[in-house]
Amino acid sequence: MSRLRLNRTLLVAGFLSAVAVLSAGVWSYGYRQALEPVAARGEADLALASDRLVTQLERYRETAVLMAEHPVLSALHDGVEGEAAVLLLLQAVDKTAALTAFYTDTAGRVLAASHKDATPTDLTTSPYFRRALHGALGAGHGWNVEFSRRSYSFAAPSFGPDDRVRGVLVVVVDLDNLEQDWRGSRPAVFFTDASGQIYVTNRSELLFWQHAPGGLIAPDGRDVPINEQIVAGNRLWVQSLSPYVPRRALHLVKPLPVIGMQGEALVDTAPARRLAFLQAAVVAALCLSFGAVLFVVLERRRTLALANSVLEVRVQERTKELSEINTELRREVMERQEAEAALKRAQADLVQAGKLSALGQMSAGISHELNQPLMAIRQFAENGEAFLAKGREDVAGDNLRRISQLAARAARIIKNLRSFARNESEPMGKVDLVEVIGAAVELTEARLRAEGVTLDWQPDRANGPVYALGGEVRLSQVFVNLINNAADAMVGRAGKRIAITLQTDPRLSVTVSDTGPGIADPERIFEPFYSTKQVSGDGMGLGLSISYGLVQSFGGIIKGANLPEGGACFTVELEAWRDDVAA
Repeated sequence: MSRLRLNRTLLVAGFLSAVAVLSAGVWSYGYRQALEPVAARGEADLALASDRLVTQLERYRETAVLMAEHPVLSALHDGVEGEAAVLLLLQAVDKTAALTAFYTDTAGRVLAASHKDATPTDLTTSPYFRRALHGALGAGHGWNVEFSRRSYSFAAPSFGPDDRVRGVLVVVVDLDNLEQDWRGSRPAVFFTDASGQIYVTNRSELLFWQHAPGGLIAPDGRDVPINEQIVAGNRLWVQSLSPYVPRRALHLVKPLPVIGMQGEALVDTAPARRLAFLQAAVVAALCLSFGAVLFVVLERRRTLALANSVLEVRVQERTKELSEINTELRREVMERQEAEAALKRAQADLVQAGKLSALGQMSAGISHELNQPLMAIRQFAENGEAFLAKGREDVAGDNLRRISQLAARAARIIKNLRSFARNESEPMGKVDLVEVIGAAVELTEARLRAEGVTLDWQPDRANGPVYALGGEVRLSQVFVNLINNAADAMVGRAGKRIAITLQTDPRLSVTVSDTGPGIADPERIFEPFYSTKQVSGDGMGLGLSISYGLVQSFGGIIKGANLPEGGACFTVELEAWRDDVAA
């Protein structure tokens, strides 16, 4: 096992080393490729910055060339006063935002100036002035002592009638003012003169730095080394010139002979490094994912092989156990099926017991109800016989009609009693609630009358039957139980009254309310064997529990509550019968 672990460790270490080498190669290749678009963007930015500077200076050059031959300036050589020339130069300076402008003769004496107190004392030593004396446009930069600013000067010659230079117009440009529009923009751009000194830049902290072998020299004399590398044909500077200059940057160069300077840019290589790192990370992640999947597959195969060998040994041991367990499960299934069958029989017996219990309670009243019509039938029969003997057939016929009505009443009572006591399954179907409630009322009417209970049940026969989904016998048992419970609750109380209300809107419901003491614990009324009856032998507390199950079997709801004015109220909500559902 230790040898296997050692081999696994060596394999993983070798794989990780290979992934590291591959990722490094991808990073190097991706970095070199990503530098090309970075360099292209940097060259475009440098070209744009260079063109902007040249264009800004061109405006002042054109001003110098155009104004050098102005008649007002030429008149200065003829002894004309210089007030008009001074005004002309002031207007030119104001319109072009130049630093200053002045006109001199070939000896360098100032004949007119926009700022009289800000003219140089000696111009003959300036290269751009000497070039103008030779008939060409002169240009140069330097530190303007009079204004204490960096400046760029254009010197345009003015020719006399003999085509010889007789004067020079000098226009001085404020370089600080030119930098305002593009200071702080990206990338870092600076322009150096022939000596290698940075004279114009969008990073003010780089002003007056000087190129030197192996680095730059700061204005305070510090030597800042620069590590220059060649990567994919591009010059890469690694330096720490300023927090606002990228530490690793491409060094780009663009000569600008038209203004005697060289444009340079330091372009941040961070985007190229990020892209290369992302590519290397993706390759490493793919390799590691593949390696992990391969390792998991190999480990799973090894584990499966080991598990199969162990499983073969256990299969035989488990086969016997499973056989025994299967036999035990079959026995338990049979016992459970028998228990469920016994439970269903017990439930059916409880329902039938509830019916018989209700019949027992109503037996005396039903006997009285049947005895009355039977005695009346006997009396009417004897009277009818006597009237026939006397020849009074009309009176005898009237007695026979009364006998028929009394017999129909007795038959109806017996029919309701037989239906209620029947112990057989009954499918759900279309049931007329008015008839069901009427049957329950007939079964309990004798008891209620004997105990002095007033029953308020007035069905609306004008609107026809009210059909619900349920079983006629089981619903009849529910309402008989609710009426009997209400009567039991009012034993020994005055003003006994039971009200039965049938509503169809918004849902089909039947409410049975009484004037008894109410429900002591409404949350437990539907629990089996829970009873609040004080009369001995009035039941075991199964009536409401059975009713609850019967109503639920129809998809309905039964609930009980106390009335604010006293008494209890039970509501049975049922699904209304719909012909489209039945179809």
